Amino acid sequence: MDLATALQNINWLSVLIAALSTFLIGGIWYGPLFGKAWMEAFGYTEEDLKKRSALKTFGLSLLLAFFAAFILAMFIGPEANAIYGLMAGLFAGIGWVATFIGILYLFEMQSLKVYLINAGYCVISLTLMGLILGSW
Repeated sequence: MDLATALQNINWLSVLIAALSTFLIGGIWYGPLFGKAWMEAFGYTEEDLKKRSALKTFGLSLLLAFFAAFILAMFIGPEANAIYGLMAGLFAGIGWVATFIGILYLFEMQSLKVYLINAGYCVISLTLMGLILGSW
């Protein structure tokens, strides 16, 4: 399939919903589940987080999540079903993102705890993205 045909087959609503799903996962993951552990691991305080630009942080995060969902949609293709999408997202999360984060964290001398929190978020987010994209 050529690029023009692939772009015509993109379900943009599913891409948007998949991108927004990362905010739901992130809110839970970096909130009640692992928020305090993540802040402690990086030495952040609530005051530190309030100093950042929410518009910049969340706006660019949404843009990046949209791009990730778009690329995942291109990767899994228009013929995918829910199971294929879920597995593609899971394998992309584990096989590419978590492994590269692991490499970076080894060189940055980050803790296993930080790795598991951040890589776990990526794997769960991509898995849900894949499920959403494959289901549409």
